[in-house]
Amino acid sequence: MAASAPAALPDAGARPASSAMIWTALAVVYVVWGSTYLGIRVVVDAEIPPMLGMATRFLTAALLLAAALSLKSGWRRLKITRREALGAATVGILLLAFGNGAVAIAEQTVPSGLAALLVAAIPLWLMLLRVGGGERPRGLTWLGVLIGFGGAALLALSGGNTSAKPLSVAVLVVGTICWATGSRFAPRLGLPRDPLVTALYEMVFGGTAMVLIGVVRGEPGRLHLDRIDGSGWLALGYLIVFGSLLAYSAYSYLLANAPISLIGTYAYVNPAVAVLLGWLILDEHITWQILLGGAVIIIGVALVVTAERRLRT
Repeated sequence: MAASAPAALPDAGARPASSAMIWTALAVVYVVWGSTYLGIRVVVDAEIPPMLGMATRFLTAALLLAAALSLKSGWRRLKITRREALGAATVGILLLAFGNGAVAIAEQTVPSGLAALLVAAIPLWLMLLRVGGGERPRGLTWLGVLIGFGGAALLALSGGNTSAKPLSVAVLVVGTICWATGSRFAPRLGLPRDPLVTALYEMVFGGTAMVLIGVVRGEPGRLHLDRIDGSGWLALGYLIVFGSLLAYSAYSYLLANAPISLIGTYAYVNPAVAVLLGWLILDEHITWQILLGGAVIIIGVALVVTAERRLRT
């Protein structure tokens, strides 16, 4: 069911986006991407090199998506122009190779929950990019961002001591800036009008860049297939089907059809999902600080959504 879910999205960007489709895609990004932090941690703990593991994730998802689109609409649907290819390559490298790749590298020492909390800075970077571009977001949007970021801070303070190394944290911060930059400028890069084709080529270019980065990092010499246990393969399969085919396709759809401030609210919800899954799967203790932080995050999301809805109206 999950593998066929992306096909339910519109066949092309030319069809007007409905509120129901936007909110469905946003819900997928909220929930599924919150779970991928746990999946990535399981992958790297299973001794799968981070860049090669994520390259396998996105290139496999791209191959499956290409096959599905071709069977449904024919190979002609996959044709894109040189400008569209350049735009997809730019976004794919920024979001996937530098953004998601940084998360995978960092989670070798950074706990998955803390990684999700650090990624919560993306809406703040998006706001700074908007201001740098001459825009003046509504005061309510600013308030929602600050409150949401405050909720993420509360969650971080409740985390206690971690095994995170400063360099890993720095890599993750740089990755969030790259992701925010790619998300901000994606609508201006002349991407394919079909959001599924856009996602396909971004995964191709991003995954290829990950392979090159992994080779430079010497990861092929650290790859031992016989040492990877079943949990590692299952986590990688989950990331391919749900994290890439489903959620990344939904995210590409949102970039083409929804306000960037509304899209960025997923970074507030993902940490709450990550904390909840940590409690359910890893038996992590939930404190009142975690519950309070989650409530504050939801309030921040509500404010941003309200401000953007008024702006569109």
